[in-house]
Amino acid sequence: MFDARLRPLIDPPLDAAGGRLARAGVSADAVTLAGFACGLCAAVSIACDAMLAGALLIVANRLADGLDGAVARAGARTDRGGYLDIVLDFFFYGAIPFAFAVQDGPANALPAAALLLSFYMNGASFLGFSVMAAKRGITTDVQGSKSLYYLGGLAEGAETIAVFLAMCLFPQWFAVLAYGFAAVCVVSAVSRVILVARLLGPD
Repeated sequence: MFDARLRPLIDPPLDAAGGRLARAGVSADAVTLAGFACGLCAAVSIACDAMLAGALLIVANRLADGLDGAVARAGARTDRGGYLDIVLDFFFYGAIPFAFAVQDGPANALPAAALLLSFYMNGASFLGFSVMAAKRGITTDVQGSKSLYYLGGLAEGAETIAVFLAMCLFPQWFAVLAYGFAAVCVVSAVSRVILVARLLGPD
């Protein structure tokens, strides 16, 4: 919901930093993989009850996620880079709720499962339309220059990261935050399905 509004604020400093990295010979794929490593370390930290470390590593992961696109824009964008970016993002998004389930199974397993189900629904509605958009030649730059069509929704990246950070800072509220955000994600997914069904129309 807030991603498009944040782009004008975060893109200029990211593009400046990305340009410097590109000129230094750092590839976008390297930044993507480094960010993913931070995301995995965040999940391990959370599973080990090191919540502050987990929160800091989540921030590092998101910083890298912004930088890899900036590096690609300053150099050469590739389909492989776009693929790695979106796939590893989804791996990361799934790893964090799972880490909380590992950290405290009796208290967190069910809300983590509910959150993962809602992520699955949200991701399917998002990626499914991206395929149809590519097939029909539909493009947008509302979310910035991307490798695939980004269909906005109630629950997007900024909201997800805010919830992840809140979970790290207030782990005792994990269940409440997980169920609450799962509900938001389900509403977002259903609204996307209805919108896309109307947009695409009958075959």
